[in-house]
Amino acid sequence: MIEIVAARKLGAGGRRVITEVFVDAFGPDFAYFSEDPRLLADAFEHMPVLDVFHVALLDGEPAGIAACTDGRQQSLVPRGKPLRRHFGLVKGTIAAVVLTREFSGGVPDATDETASIEVVGTASRFKGKGVATAIITHLLALPQYREYVLEAVSDINTPALNLYEKLGFVEYKRVPVSHTKRTGINHYISLKLTQDR
Repeated sequence: MIEIVAARKLGAGGRRVITEVFVDAFGPDFAYFSEDPRLLADAFEHMPVLDVFHVALLDGEPAGIAACTDGRQQSLVPRGKPLRRHFGLVKGTIAAVVLTREFSGGVPDATDETASIEVVGTASRFKGKGVATAIITHLLALPQYREYVLEAVSDINTPALNLYEKLGFVEYKRVPVSHTKRTGINHYISLKLTQDR
């Protein structure tokens, strides 16, 4: 059974739970900084804003994460000092710059009824078990929002794009990238779902 809980309900260990699922789901994206999952988790543990994260528990085990913000608040707040402590001066400084740029954009023209769904990740051993579907469905039922936005999904993340389309999201923006040769990504796609209330 999949249960979705606010990260705050996990107590003092909530930040580590989020970080470990984040590293499991997105670790290859950060291989330049380290290929050691424990080091990545130690370096990133300071970043999650607990108030906006939700955790999917599958039979009581942390299986997935997602953040839901008002489109203006950040879900991850990278700080240079802890990143430099774990990655060293050069890589830590680069990590601070890159991660700050990546996670501080916000949603243009967000209204009081706009939700930004961010950092959707499933732990590798739970992929294919409906975790992402359960957590997104949970977020779509939050009563304070009418419009939901997913910003900058890579065009090579076909499983995520298929899931979002199945749930009713439609593409509204496509931005070309300059790192296609290195990453294989051609565009970042933004999607939107508007619900009648």
